[in-house]
Amino acid sequence: MELRTASSPKDMKYYTTERLREEFFIGDLFKADEIKLVYSHIDRIITGSAVPVKGPLVLTAGEELRAEHFCDRRELGIINIGGAGTVIADGRRMHVASRDGAYIGMGTKEISFESDDPSDPAKFYLNSAPAHMTYPTVLIKRDGAAGEGEVVIKPENKKELGTLEEANHRVINKYILPGQVESCQLEMGMTCLQPGSVWNTMPCHTHDRRMEVYLYFDIPEDAFVMHFMGEPQETRHIVMRNEQAVISPSWSIHSGCGSRAYTFIWGMVGENQDFDDMDDVRNQDLL
Repeated sequence: MELRTASSPKDMKYYTTERLREEFFIGDLFKADEIKLVYSHIDRIITGSAVPVKGPLVLTAGEELRAEHFCDRRELGIINIGGAGTVIADGRRMHVASRDGAYIGMGTKEISFESDDPSDPAKFYLNSAPAHMTYPTVLIKRDGAAGEGEVVIKPENKKELGTLEEANHRVINKYILPGQVESCQLEMGMTCLQPGSVWNTMPCHTHDRRMEVYLYFDIPEDAFVMHFMGEPQETRHIVMRNEQAVISPSWSIHSGCGSRAYTFIWGMVGENQDFDDMDDVRNQDLL
């Protein structure tokens, strides 16, 4: 597990491109037969991936968590961006299709991942936060019907925003948040930009009560996203390629503009789960 420390906005304004990426950029995700985890001191979020190909992958706590099991004091959110696969939580097998997800509650002891087809492996994207109580483990479906221990994203949690004229026509799918899937503090969702739109989270905002991590994907090899971050009057950018993530502290904006449409997963951790608790920034005030 890789460790990242917290950072100050006063320091960030002097970062070089290399230093900026060293602090906030997460690459090398989704490697075959590997679980990759990055532990950030910013709200203690863990961002990671699991790509089982030859066989199951088992999620362990490692030395960094000082725990016997990964979820002894944590909750875990999962969204699959690859082929179909299975998440096994204390013996319960949850079949997770592409673009479906899962929430695993605190206290779960054994967690592992499998792919249906090694030639089209699952790519499980992981966000984890410290937890104070146990909420039920649940399979999250983007569409279809829900069985026992499953939920389907509610229509009100599939929100269409923006316009093509503003280049930000997008659909926000909310997977984990109050009223959909209960958690201690973790929220997760996936935003799909529509063809011809390239801006996400614009106009931009900050939220001092929680931080955020973005995973960008569905980006062709010759395309990219310029991810903008920093204080509104001290903005910086990081060039993002396919299946790469970026950490945004609570004091930072988090917005992107691509060379074409793309998809991204957002994960938030902090003390406030009110999705609309944002401090909006006018376009005119950005520097």
